[in-house]
Amino acid sequence: MPLCASALVLPGLARDPLALAGALFVFGFCNGCLDVSMNTHAVHVEKAYNRPVMSAVHAAFSLGGVIAALVGARAVGIGLSPATTLGVAGAAGVVIALLPARSLLATKPASPIAAPASTAPSDSAKRRTPAARIWIFAVLALMCMLCEGVANDWSTLDLKTILGAPAGTAAFAYGTFAATMTTGRLLADRVSRRFGSAALLRYGAATGAVGITVVALSPWIWMALAGWALFGLGLSGCVPQLFSAAGHADPAAAGTNVSRVAGLGYLGMLAGPAAIGWMTRLVALNYTFLFPALLLVIAAATAGILRSGTERGPKPEPMPEPEMAQRP
Repeated sequence: MPLCASALVLPGLARDPLALAGALFVFGFCNGCLDVSMNTHAVHVEKAYNRPVMSAVHAAFSLGGVIAALVGARAVGIGLSPATTLGVAGAAGVVIALLPARSLLATKPASPIAAPASTAPSDSAKRRTPAARIWIFAVLALMCMLCEGVANDWSTLDLKTILGAPAGTAAFAYGTFAATMTTGRLLADRVSRRFGSAALLRYGAATGAVGITVVALSPWIWMALAGWALFGLGLSGCVPQLFSAAGHADPAAAGTNVSRVAGLGYLGMLAGPAAIGWMTRLVALNYTFLFPALLLVIAAATAGILRSGTERGPKPEPMPEPEMAQRP
């Protein structure tokens, strides 16, 4: 986190496109490492709580994005330079990172109890089966995060170019999406705890597919805004469930598994807007949104993979009292 926060100032100091590209590369690398470590630590927090908290962590991430957007807009309004704005934000990030550092959980996994030789799976089977499931989680994350990327980059333009909304009104497209996504993530942990992560992914993806289909076919601005809101609500709990499932599939390799899911997921977030841009050469922008709707239908249909050994992530296993007393 301190490295990521320190690298934040570099884009503000760039004076040409090449320097900006290098600065963004460094910042992106640090941010990627931070993203994987945060989600991996959230897996350990879930295990300590014995209940889901991953969606709440992602809700805090969304709230941070909203705060950053408001602060950035205000900084531009009063004439602060990008270097000053990013420098202050980076310094605040360093402080925020160091304050809770000593309170982080110990993440060394406990040694598993060896199974009897007659029932223990072979080493090749233990390596093959979890790896296959992790890559399925990663592909599902790619699908869901591709849909998020579409909303990030194309929601406002859709209202402006397809429905003729004024610029101020068009901005509400992403605003409604972000608001319902944040709200949904604040509630998703309770839903997951009661109905299971597979059900949350299935019905969340299906809800998102309905929402983006409404956007694609809507002739009215208010109806499109409702569609974007429904899209955000449906997507809100999907990615956190996949990150959590990847981390709990093999606690000894939580960081590796989360990095695979996150890496392929962010590839989808980058590829989604580009894919939509290419498809606009063939059809109108609003009809390209049927592509993410199809991906969400596929995600809903395959959500049962979360039931296979990782249902609900952390299991309520009783822990010995002395060990609980030693937990940081």
